[in-house]
Amino acid sequence: MPTVSELLASNLHDVFGNRDALTRRAAIEWVYAEDVVFTDPDGTVHGRAALEDKAAALLAGVPSDFVFAEDGERYAATDIGALAWAFGPAGAPVARGIDVVTVANETITSVRTFFIDTAR
Repeated sequence: MPTVSELLASNLHDVFGNRDALTRRAAIEWVYAEDVVFTDPDGTVHGRAALEDKAAALLAGVPSDFVFAEDGERYAATDIGALAWAFGPAGAPVARGIDVVTVANETITSVRTFFIDTAR
């Protein structure tokens, strides 16, 4: 039985940080509910296939040295959690944000991604 903390880490590292399509797909099957909803500033997608397309497109659109790194503590309750992240070359991120997930039946049912507001 995965914990919310483990699911947060898998969402970041095994899915959105994973450039290998086969192992990323296996992680998606394990981590997310079939009808998962993913929302970021670009919009909302529904289902595992759409989430997989989102992760693949993100990684295909950046240089190969871009990686996701945890950028602080994981925050977890029994059915919700949050994890801040940094994205870019190791040690020199170009983007930062936070993922907030909801969990039911040991899988992520929704992911909401926020980016740091650089307009301040």
